[in-house]
Amino acid sequence: MQYLGLAVVVGFIALLTALIAARMLAAGHWLLGWLRGTLGMLVLALAGLVGLIAWDVTTYQPLTLGAPLASLTFQADGRQRYQVRVEEGRQVRFVTLEGDLWQLDVRALHWRGIANLIGLEPGYRLEKLSGRYLAVEQQDKAHHPQVALGRSWGDVDFWAWLQHCQCAPLVLETQPRRVSYLPISDGAKYSIEMAPTGLLAKPANAAAEQAMKDW
Repeated sequence: MQYLGLAVVVGFIALLTALIAARMLAAGHWLLGWLRGTLGMLVLALAGLVGLIAWDVTTYQPLTLGAPLASLTFQADGRQRYQVRVEEGRQVRFVTLEGDLWQLDVRALHWRGIANLIGLEPGYRLEKLSGRYLAVEQQDKAHHPQVALGRSWGDVDFWAWLQHCQCAPLVLETQPRRVSYLPISDGAKYSIEMAPTGLLAKPANAAAEQAMKDW
């Protein structure tokens, strides 16, 4: 009986609240203004979302098969710690990486159907550079095991959305690409390019060639 009585009291309060709300709704012409304001806020939010998507699109670059996408140059900065010079076109940045091996993840976009016919170019974005120690105990203690090279602002990641969209493959194909672990050496430089079979890393100097031979 206790919970039944409690339910009756709560139900009465709900009914009273509904009656008060109905009286307030019937008292004026606020509904049209509220709908207009709500619609305006929704349109404004949509405009902001589209703007963030547009900004996210600018983080991608045209992709040309066989042409260098980027180069990585490793300079020792301590024991198994390196300053990595990442060159992507005219953009140069430096990141810190630890380990004996490195791995690069890239996002690739390939247009399909009409988009491809009208000449839209495929695109790419450098996503993540990872380092790995050969010794497991060192890997567990690494302070810089990976570095984000690409980032979407405000969790607006249209590439990830496209991966989950069922209709996306009709016009656009999203492909994660990766250079598997290769050796790090002081002074080594690697050139990254997209081949028909996937992402490819080539030694770009003698230090990198020697590191590949010694690996």
